Amino acid sequence: MKPVEKELICVTCPRGCRLRVLTDGDKVLEVFGNNCKRGASYAEMELRDPRRMVASTVRVCNGERPVLPVTLSAPIQKRLIRQLLREISTVTVEAPVKMGDVIIQNVLNSGINVVASRNLKSAGKTH
Repeated sequence: MKPVEKELICVTCPRGCRLRVLTDGDKVLEVFGNNCKRGASYAEMELRDPRRMVASTVRVCNGERPVLPVTLSAPIQKRLIRQLLREISTVTVEAPVKMGDVIIQNVLNSGINVVASRNLKSAGKTH
């Protein structure tokens, strides 16, 4: 099999290095353009098992706001994002909620939790 060159932009730090990755099927042969070791690791992971952090909202009952922002405890496989968002859209939580509370444990059997990304008071509570 002839090696293939792919281009990526590394997102592990603010530099945003433009990577050229030489691959042979699933195997990364060489990474060019990275200014640190994290770039090479990112390229390998992005080609083998791409993952993303996802932020969304869930509905809230009896809260000072109608929705609660949520995020993930770790990046999830990119191929699962649509299914994840469908799952999140079915959830309603009861206020109050504290930042970091687990809203969905082990979502999609991924080992990843959906967690609250802010505090939300009950409606009518002032403190």
